[in-house]
Amino acid sequence: MDILVPTELNTERLLLRQFIDSDWNGLHKHYSDAEATKYTYGRALTEGETWRTMCGMLGHWQIRGYGPYSVVEKSSGKVVGAVGFWFPNDWPSPEIKWALSKPYWGKGYASEATRAVQAAGLKYLPNIALISLIHKSNHASIKLAENVGAALEKEIEFRGNAWNMHRHPRAT
Repeated sequence: MDILVPTELNTERLLLRQFIDSDWNGLHKHYSDAEATKYTYGRALTEGETWRTMCGMLGHWQIRGYGPYSVVEKSSGKVVGAVGFWFPNDWPSPEIKWALSKPYWGKGYASEATRAVQAAGLKYLPNIALISLIHKSNHASIKLAENVGAALEKEIEFRGNAWNMHRHPRAT
């Protein structure tokens, strides 16, 4: 599969790039936190599960031609999470996902990274109408979706829970 979007995106404070082996350590700060993974995995992940999750996100690029990025804080060089394109085989539609470690919540990093991914999606994937699938009780992610212009389209039943499907804007 050809890669359909840039493998790196830059914002003022962040570098979004494909994953490298050592990124799992930074990602594990998110995936090992039960509060951070409450609505996605429902529990904290082990180190091995985090590594396999990262490998799955990297493999997504090979299968779909796009995928999530490792989010690196430029000032420190630390991996703060993952943001990017996501479309597993059981997902209702291609989406923009975000998952940042708790120390980076509330700094505007998730919205900054998401806006960069939205712009790349509009430019390189113009025929894909992107969503964000958010657990109905995940108020912080719902607020983030609204802040980046994604509008609630509908509520769906997914994996036994109520989820909100937020549609990202089709133009900037």
